[in-house]
Amino acid sequence: MASSDVHVRICEQEILKYDLEIKALIQDITECTGPHSTLTEMNTEVKKSFHNLRLRIQDLEQMAMEQDKESDKQALISQVEGHRKQMLSNQTAWRKANLASKLSIDNMEKQALLNGADSAVRPRKMTKEGLAQTTSTITENLMSISRMMAQQVQQSEDTVTSLATSSRTVQETNEEFKAMTGTIQLGRKLITKYNRRELTDKLLIFLALALFLATVLYILKKRLFPFL
Repeated sequence: MASSDVHVRICEQEILKYDLEIKALIQDITECTGPHSTLTEMNTEVKKSFHNLRLRIQDLEQMAMEQDKESDKQALISQVEGHRKQMLSNQTAWRKANLASKLSIDNMEKQALLNGADSAVRPRKMTKEGLAQTTSTITENLMSISRMMAQQVQQSEDTVTSLATSSRTVQETNEEFKAMTGTIQLGRKLITKYNRRELTDKLLIFLALALFLATVLYILKKRLFPFL
């Protein structure tokens, strides 16, 4: 039991560590001024932290299911739900920070292109190339956001499926308890019936013995005292 408590504490500490890492990275993304490659690297680190956080939450949930006491199990399940809610909140903050940072970087690049248009011999060509690059970058960013949203939808579907499975398990357990209750009641009736039958048998034996003794006494009386 002590070993289990140690594993639970270690798991919770790692969950807290990854949560703090994600919050720090989200703050860095919010303050990012470019270029887009730097923002991409930050997002890669955030994805790794979310992956590790999700695994540790799953580990904590498994530990909860292995608890012997129902109170300990419910307490850990409550913590798991809290960590998942916090993870979803971080994901929302991450998406908002990404959108704000990407728009800011795009505006800065457009402004830089416009400011340099009057000071070079090939400004129009450079501007067209820059705009083309910016358009391509924006398209890639939109695709990345779309993939992130699809991943979030999939996670929500997995959560709903998990809840449905848990509900079905609880229902099946309830049905088993009902069946066990019926069996116990039937056994109680049989025992009561058996006890009553046993009492009846004893009474019949007693009456038969009394009748037998009375008959013997009557016969002895007739033989020993025939004139009485």
